Amino acid sequence: MALFRLGAPSENAIFVRGDGLYLRPGEMRDFDGWAGLRERSRAFLTPWEPTWPGDDLTRAAFRRRLRRNQTEIENDEAYPFLVFRDDHVLLGGLTLGQVRRGVVQAATLGYWIGEPYAGKGFMSRAVRAVIGFAFATLRLHRLEASCLPHNVASIKLLEHVGFSREGFARAYLRINGIWQDHLLYAMLESDSLPPPSRGTTSPDGRGRAASLPS
Repeated sequence: MALFRLGAPSENAIFVRGDGLYLRPGEMRDFDGWAGLRERSRAFLTPWEPTWPGDDLTRAAFRRRLRRNQTEIENDEAYPFLVFRDDHVLLGGLTLGQVRRGVVQAATLGYWIGEPYAGKGFMSRAVRAVIGFAFATLRLHRLEASCLPHNVASIKLLEHVGFSREGFARAYLRINGIWQDHLLYAMLESDSLPPPSRGTTSPDGRGRAASLPS
């Protein structure tokens, strides 16, 4: 379920509820947890992400990131979220980016999960939650995602939550300093969402489904 609420500037305007977790835009109070999780997960995430800037984990860079994110939300260009467990433990990040309106009505999905929480089904649940937000609240028609052909975890995640493979793009994104091929996936608002798995652990993608700001 996606909820919008109004309040003081320090309160989030967007809140997305999932199964045992929630998503909201980042705030400065999240810096220590975000930077700590990213640093602990650096080796785990590096093969799947664009090269990190030298100052990426600094407080100043995080503040710039939040300002950019807020502008993107206000302009209906992107919706960057941090993903938290219900006990407020930070798990990772997820972005609906490159929002296109008009005759397209589409956005691109990207995500990352901290290494301690990978493979436990959290990101699968976060993606399911944001699918509802994208189609029901943002009124999008289409969600797109891409992943490296050898990123087996992300392939399983996308297919598990109902994305269909649509193509192959050569040298599509510059990941870890190298132009790399990607598999292309998409989901339409008319597609049926598969039922959640019960009694088994859902896959969690490593790194990102696509290269988007974290």
